[in-house]
Amino acid sequence: MLRFECDYTEGAHPRILEALIKTNREQTKGYGEDEFCETARKIIRLACGREDMNVHFLVGGTQANATVIASVLRPHQAVICAETGHIATHESGAVEATGHKVITLPSEDGKITAVQVKKLLDEHWSDPTREHCPQPAMVYISHPTETGLIYSKRELTALRRVCDNRNIPLYLDGARLGYALAADENDLFMADIAELCDLFYIGGTKVGAMFGEAVCICSEELDRDFRYHIKQHGGMLAKGRFLGIQFETLFKDGLYLEISRNAVSQAMRIKEAFQSAGCDFLYDSPTNQQFPIVNKAVRSELSKNYSFTIWKEMPGDKTAVRFVTSWATKEENVDTLVNDIKRICRLYGEKTPSWSVEMPE
Repeated sequence: MLRFECDYTEGAHPRILEALIKTNREQTKGYGEDEFCETARKIIRLACGREDMNVHFLVGGTQANATVIASVLRPHQAVICAETGHIATHESGAVEATGHKVITLPSEDGKITAVQVKKLLDEHWSDPTREHCPQPAMVYISHPTETGLIYSKRELTALRRVCDNRNIPLYLDGARLGYALAADENDLFMADIAELCDLFYIGGTKVGAMFGEAVCICSEELDRDFRYHIKQHGGMLAKGRFLGIQFETLFKDGLYLEISRNAVSQAMRIKEAFQSAGCDFLYDSPTNQQFPIVNKAVRSELSKNYSFTIWKEMPGDKTAVRFVTSWATKEENVDTLVNDIKRICRLYGEKTPSWSVEMPE
């Protein structure tokens, strides 16, 4: 069985394992105050062009999101995100468990727009009974989104402008940030993100690390007491060196972007194979997540040798499925998959022209 259901099926990049073994017997301070973490902070600041930015290392994405959002919001405040946003769908109510409502906006592609956010904020602040409702006081986006799409610099700049007008922070979840940076159509780089976002995190768990995320805070005010919040929310690792060593390795010699490109290039091969077989896609993703729409027979045949995600049942005999590549995806495994896609779609695929995607009501 070849696995394509997520981008964390493998362990860690060999260079990370080598670095962990090499430094294993060295003695350091704990809780992220060691020299490895400090070196990693310096490298990340350099990559972002922000010497004034602070970097904190947390153990996972849910811990990062819950900790960041709870640290920013007051008890009566809420965070805005797309209805498909990770904090709204796949974190078991972690943000709500901290006492903050997640206000969702409708989205067909996983992104939210500046126009949507402005409308929601204007409606709240023009409501004479607004104190009876949670106050929207933060905007959350992910890049790439849960649908594999990416924000453009123009879109992020527009969101930044709306947030500035209402004096609320913009937070970017970068669990798969490397795969966004490696996309051919990307025009949004780390320096842009550090300039346009108040807070963001660089994903390690899904991009070559054994575990860990690097939370970057671009405001001294928002950074104040953040370590208290990390500790309180279970995100602080006693042996913090393990996080510092991993991010130091990922950001040395361009490794982070190099391995991200592998995932994207292999995903594009899978995308091309489904396209050539006449399949449509639920989303036109330029990153490592691909969402072809197949009939039940094709889905059944592919599932005999490949693991992938059933994403959405579509009208008729169709299912949107998700295939995901990673930093470690092997070219020969994609060769095998591509050949099977061609063979199976030829035998069990549609004989009519490609089906037009219609979202169910």
